[in-house]
Amino acid sequence: MAQSQGWVRRYAKAFCKGFFVAVPVAVTFLDRVACVARVEGASMQPSLNPGGSQSSDVVLLNHWKVRNFEVQRGDIVSLVF
Repeated sequence: MAQSQGWVRRYAKAFCKGFFVAVPVAVTFLDRVACVARVEGASMQPSLNPGGSQSSDVVLLNHWKVRNFEVQRGDIVSLVF
């Protein structure tokens, strides 16, 4: 019984260490580098979501390109309010 509690305690400690390191890294990455978004509906047809409202596309939003003003003609820009 004592060995099983020690194993659980070590596992919980390792999980907490990993969790408290991984969450801030993931939040910073999604906020500063890039994030994934889903495009639904007819707003971007025919470039994205060509099948209509029944399907959706997944896009990668690159935050660095916009921050460094590297937007070119033909790029799709997403605005968040």
